[in-house]
Amino acid sequence: MSEHPRPKVEQTAAGIPVLAVALGYAGLLPFFAGAAELWLLPGVMTSFVESALLAYAAVILSFMGAVHWGLAMRSHRDIVNLQLGLSVIPALVGWMALMLPAVVAYPSLILAFVVLYLLDLQAVKLNMAPRWYPSLRLPLTAGVVVSLIAGYVNALTR
Repeated sequence: MSEHPRPKVEQTAAGIPVLAVALGYAGLLPFFAGAAELWLLPGVMTSFVESALLAYAAVILSFMGAVHWGLAMRSHRDIVNLQLGLSVIPALVGWMALMLPAVVAYPSLILAFVVLYLLDLQAVKLNMAPRWYPSLRLPLTAGVVVSLIAGYVNALTR
């Protein structure tokens, strides 16, 4: 059986695939737009925009948890079962956050994104995730958290 050569992937100076950077930052646009709209649109749109922002956060949280499912499937370590178990928790947290009042949903999602980032760091330490992963995840997580904090402050001031 011959092995197929891997296609050349364009990377940043930090070794991050350029497409991952582009898609990651594009994924921040709904967070930034939702947070800005909460502050800029009249009150009649607030409920809709807030629901959209929280739903998007839940979807992305679920997606980021699924990354750990993928890492676990490629791993031969003893912690595979733990990794698989942890990978579904973000989806459950996101889903539950959608049923909570906004003043509880925002902090829940913020905490979940921060904890997930810490789990990402652990996956890198265990050589389950690529070394460049934290360089991508830190600014993206910061953007998500800042957007959700903006939404939370808006919810508290209404």
